[in-house]
Amino acid sequence: MMWTRHVHHRLAAFADAALDAGQAARVEAHLGTCASCRGALDRHRTVAALLRQVAPVEAPSEIWTAIESALDRPSSVPATARRFGWTRHRLIAAVAVLLVIVIAGAWWFMMRPAPWDVVRLDQTMAARVENGQWIETDSVSDAAIRIGEIGRVELAPGTRLQVVVARPGEHRLNLARGRISVEIVAPPRVFFVETPASTVVDLGCAYTMDVNADGAGVLRVTQGWAALEWKGRESLVPAGASARANPLAGPGTPSFDEATDVFRQALDEFDFGPQKAAALADVLAEAGVRDTLTLWHLLSRTQGTDRVRVFDRMVALTPLPDDVTRDQALALDAGTLRRWREELAWTW
Repeated sequence: MMWTRHVHHRLAAFADAALDAGQAARVEAHLGTCASCRGALDRHRTVAALLRQVAPVEAPSEIWTAIESALDRPSSVPATARRFGWTRHRLIAAVAVLLVIVIAGAWWFMMRPAPWDVVRLDQTMAARVENGQWIETDSVSDAAIRIGEIGRVELAPGTRLQVVVARPGEHRLNLARGRISVEIVAPPRVFFVETPASTVVDLGCAYTMDVNADGAGVLRVTQGWAALEWKGRESLVPAGASARANPLAGPGTPSFDEATDVFRQALDEFDFGPQKAAALADVLAEAGVRDTLTLWHLLSRTQGTDRVRVFDRMVALTPLPDDVTRDQALALDAGTLRRWREELAWTW
């Protein structure tokens, strides 16, 4: 099954966890590469979150009495409305919907948090953050940043974080050290976290990012997708997977957290150690079907016979799609690799 079909009609059920496991997996896989559907899901979640926070408001009885009285008068329904089938009950329903929209809009306008408010985890206000300002937690304190209307970032103890940019269409932080937990509801590539080893690019997700004193980091994605980018090198990380990053080498190759210890240790050695040939052999020997996530990335991180070995192992684990050829894949044709990734992601 190709990913050319959008999944807009399933997004509401997906957001409400109303799909079965197979359908949910397919929708999540499609979301990983379709910006249109991710944007639609983000908009759905944003509206749903706002509506959940709107307290029910009982309209004054005088409003309904006035509406009923007006509609009971023969001239109360305009001729144009009567021609298009607008009955009294339909007009009442339309007025009710309009009231709900007005109330929800007024609540959102008055109650929306200011961008980049720093709050304690008990939700009480602590401070307002400006562009360029640093936030630092001590060894026992937590903190959180409310990022306008798009999400929240929690800072673990011992974290140093800077607000770099806060403007429509771009929110950017700089994580010098420590751990942050991020939940973002926004279109892809609106929220970024810079680290000494790479930039975390939000693709509609929730994740944690750890950075140690040497600048090395680990990205762990719990929902959706994120990417690590550095000097033209990119690692795409779906939910349930993680990727390391090193200040000298940039992002490592992503792997699922369920991978064997041998597989993950060999992958670390391939990414950041000197024994790359032996490490690649161990990675290929240990790889299972879901590890094609890792092998797909390794295609562009190997050369010559090593790339051929990676390709052959991938084909042995899952059949090659009809529109993907060996020669195109080994030549790293961008469209071919994208199509292959889209097919493979159904198994991720």
